Amino acid sequence: MSEAPTGILVVDKPVGPTSHDVVSWTRRALGTKAVGHAGTLDPFASGVLVLLVGDATKLASYATSADKAYRTELSLGAETDTLDREGQVVAESAVPPLDRALIEAALALMTGPVQQLPPRFSAIKKDGVRHYERARRGEEVEVEARSVILHAVKLLTLEGLTETSARLELELESGKGYYVRSFGRDLARALGTCGHLSALRRLRSGNYALDRALDGERLRAASRGDLAAQAEVRAHLVPITRASVPLPILEVDEQIASELRCGKKPTLERVPQLGAGVHIAFVGEAPVAIVEARDGVVRVLRGMR
Repeated sequence: MSEAPTGILVVDKPVGPTSHDVVSWTRRALGTKAVGHAGTLDPFASGVLVLLVGDATKLASYATSADKAYRTELSLGAETDTLDREGQVVAESAVPPLDRALIEAALALMTGPVQQLPPRFSAIKKDGVRHYERARRGEEVEVEARSVILHAVKLLTLEGLTETSARLELELESGKGYYVRSFGRDLARALGTCGHLSALRRLRSGNYALDRALDGERLRAASRGDLAAQAEVRAHLVPITRASVPLPILEVDEQIASELRCGKKPTLERVPQLGAGVHIAFVGEAPVAIVEARDGVVRVLRGMR
């Protein structure tokens, strides 16, 4: 019996499928149910979707906190209920005269730590129900502003400027929990109009970029039984190594590794190199456990095979 697959799979998600669809393709292509993803992409969006397979699913909460980079197109003049091109138009407004200097001034005010109001259609849960489920049922959705950060944003092009429409192409880098759809809404309003995203492509998630990504259509083919595509998927599966994990590395010896695997708690005096925060312990090239220093000892948060 072959060993269950484990590792990190970076996929270039095509426009159309949901992130859950891509997870389902991966389960069928690799023959395992142990697959999750590190950060949802909306159906209309494409680009880097990081999938965690087997033991790598234990890294999910840490991988989702990684910074991300996007290229997006913002269409001015109309706002939709979903804040993207798939929604229903809920507001229209004239587009004022715009130029690069005016737009860049607005962008400068949006850079850095901000309080951002997420979209009504989002995967945020309240009382166990996701916002988008309530919104689709026509229920009132109470959305609370959240602290997020926009590290950098660059205006690439301003095209098609008329009294009723315009298109802005932008690239941005953001931290955890940042909604690019909300960014589009807020930028349009700051420019004196309204707008929605007409395109969105994730360029990078943490250390994983498009140049390492598997074509999503090859993954779809693998899920349908294409043997050559299945081999390609397995070839793209990145092992859990020092270079691939989204956490700082703690190097331990065989004795400490054995204790961690047994659930013991070595004292910090024996592991002085462990700093603040969560780390992943390695012995040689083998991952041992996700650990944290607490109360004078090394505590295992998740064991690794």
